[in-house]
Amino acid sequence: MASNNTKAAAPAVVSKKSRKGKKTVQKVTKYPSSLLTLGVYRIVRRKMIKKRVPLSATGANKKPKQPVTIVKKIGGAKNGGERTVLLRKNKADLPTKRFAPKRPAKSYFRHHKRNTRRTLVPGKVLILLAGRHKGKRVVLLKVLQTGLLLVTGPFAVNGCPMRRIAQNYVIATKTRVNLRKLQLPAHINDRYFRRVHPKKDTRVERDIFARKDFKYVPTEQRKADQKTVDAEVMKAIKGHPEGRLVLRYLKSMFSLRTNMFPHRMKF
Repeated sequence: MASNNTKAAAPAVVSKKSRKGKKTVQKVTKYPSSLLTLGVYRIVRRKMIKKRVPLSATGANKKPKQPVTIVKKIGGAKNGGERTVLLRKNKADLPTKRFAPKRPAKSYFRHHKRNTRRTLVPGKVLILLAGRHKGKRVVLLKVLQTGLLLVTGPFAVNGCPMRRIAQNYVIATKTRVNLRKLQLPAHINDRYFRRVHPKKDTRVERDIFARKDFKYVPTEQRKADQKTVDAEVMKAIKGHPEGRLVLRYLKSMFSLRTNMFPHRMKF
């Protein structure tokens, strides 16, 4: 026989009651929405400035507008009687470049301050490292206005005449000659050593293959000045306690041999 017992019914599912009137909390972030990453914004800075409300719209710092023109009365039968005139006239000439900077007019290279090494004093014996007389030992006469050094051999000792050289191309030695009594002529300066090349006449037909180089020849004035200066330098050399040794030192050439390092040498 079949049983009359029936299965118990499943309990009904009770739905959760939704809360009415749930408060929405606005999420506050540390960074603005326009910030994509550190230092990178979604909107360009100049556009953000445009979005801001100007002070003139709020009424703060509002200045009254000043008239630009004025009406003047003009006499005469043929005139209109009145004319509108600008209070501030426009410029007659306008610059070709906008915001042209003002350049200093007196900051020339020849006016710059020249700095020389402390060891480069008149009378010091120097070793030339460049030029056609490199390797020779010369006597420093003066530091010129351009910062170049005026040196001489003397010419009768080692064949080096008066010439200019930059301080980067000399080595100062400890040997020094007393040149306090030496008075150089006033005309011996940077302009004294300028060479004037002859002007070429472009109107005359010339041979394009002919090569005529300018050959420098010292003037008589240059030769006389060389003898005058060298005579004073030779007096100072002979007045040195070791004058003969200084003469031999000036005649000898400087050169490096094996296992000789300039940064370890004492001159």
